Amino acid sequence: MQLFPCPFCGPRPETEFHFGGDAGNLRPAGGTVAEWTDYLYFRQNRKGAAREIWMHLACREAFLMERDTVTQAVVASHTLGPEGAA
Repeated sequence: MQLFPCPFCGPRPETEFHFGGDAGNLRPAGGTVAEWTDYLYFRQNRKGAAREIWMHLACREAFLMERDTVTQAVVASHTLGPEGAA
């Protein structure tokens, strides 16, 4: 089992986390149907370095995790406050 680093609780089993999406995938502000379709259904799905939003279900805190999608290695995790904002 992989351990993910929660910036609030420390390393915890991956089963305690929920994926929230790619960091920087901004909602369209009252956009067209095409813009909403792109936002909801089309993802970059890159290989390699990724910045993602995750939630630790035990403490109910969301945070930014940087990881490699090929090796699954976690590079860092950051709070979403002003100092760690995505």
